[in-house]
Amino acid sequence: MDYISIVILVLTFITLMAIGVPVAWSLGLSSFVTLLVSVAAGPSATTIAQRMGTGLDSFSLLAIPFFVLAGEIMNRGGIANRLIELAKAITGRLPGGLLYVNVIAAMLFGAIAGSAAAAASAIGGVLGKRMEAEGYPRELGAAVNITSSTTGLIIPPSNILIVYSLASGGVSIAALFIAGYIPGLFIGFLLMVTAAIFIKRKNLPGGEATSLKELTSKFFRAFPSLMLLVIVMGGIVGGVFTATEASAIAVIYTLGLSFVYRELKWREVPSILLKSSETTAIVMLLIATSMSMSWVMSSEDIPQSISDSLLSISDNVWVILLLINILLLFVGIFMDMTPAVLIFTPIFLPIVTELGIDPVHFGIIMILNLCIGLCTPPVGSVLFIGVGVAQTSIEKVVKPLIPFFIAMIIGLIVITLFPGMTLWLPRMFGL
Repeated sequence: MDYISIVILVLTFITLMAIGVPVAWSLGLSSFVTLLVSVAAGPSATTIAQRMGTGLDSFSLLAIPFFVLAGEIMNRGGIANRLIELAKAITGRLPGGLLYVNVIAAMLFGAIAGSAAAAASAIGGVLGKRMEAEGYPRELGAAVNITSSTTGLIIPPSNILIVYSLASGGVSIAALFIAGYIPGLFIGFLLMVTAAIFIKRKNLPGGEATSLKELTSKFFRAFPSLMLLVIVMGGIVGGVFTATEASAIAVIYTLGLSFVYRELKWREVPSILLKSSETTAIVMLLIATSMSMSWVMSSEDIPQSISDSLLSISDNVWVILLLINILLLFVGIFMDMTPAVLIFTPIFLPIVTELGIDPVHFGIIMILNLCIGLCTPPVGSVLFIGVGVAQTSIEKVVKPLIPFFIAMIIGLIVITLFPGMTLWLPRMFGL
């Protein structure tokens, strides 16, 4: 292994990040500088450009802009409000019920929108002021909102699972989507248990009792929104359409539903398209530059060298998974999820598959692991959104966040140790 290339790659990337260069540009520039060690400037620039273009040349990636657009339409079209009302009708009467409402609504909205950032913004914006008015500590509400919003990245449809499928070399998107249900619901359950502990300690109030008639009414109001999950996942699993085609159908369905709800005006559509395009452009640039770095790392035999180093420590699968989880937890603190998946999947996946770990199971482990990083500084995007929506500070939110971090790590350990939680549903559907 050429240690000079590794040192240059790591130091260049860290230096660029430290001086405030955006992540995508840091990835591309550090890859270019590393390639200069062995290749002239002209060919190096051409190679990086080619690898960026090749990295985006995937039909599966077309699903990302469509799911981003569907999530943005949902956020503006009143769908989030109906899901929140349904969650309130189910659990709002319990002591501290609004915390449970937050978790359930985040799982529902995140699962349909596939975006942790959209869930944190939409759910936090609606519930935050109501929680504060009813005596809930603002920081506690923010902590619940931040952590529960990440469940939508595990519960399908999820853009990051599509990215993992690309980075892994073709793991079935349908299998990944189906595999995410039980782990995502399990994490949500652990977050609700943690919230229950806070509720008991702080003696938080409950809401008004919901009659069966009101519960039924709110369920039917939210039913068309919930049907999106059935249409998208049913179509993918049933072989009616691909994940990419499902994303386009999701856009058409959410757009039509928003106009039926009469909460979306035609004049708002251009701004929705612009916002979705901005988000998509950022994600695609991250994917392109991450793919160029992955190629540079591969050309320097870094994945094989890391694999040899890890396997020299132990050939026990659980020890290796523990080491990988620790490394990913550390990576998640300093790197955004998309480049982390694209860079580290080619490094770690060959190691775990050699030890007999299913690629679908490892994909869920990786995504769940990096979800924790979204809630931690300095690059935790969901943390910043949740804090901003709650109009508080990171310093005040950290203390109530810690128990929820612990709950997510416990969930990660359980899901890692019990592959059946991830693989049972895909196997049942023959995926």
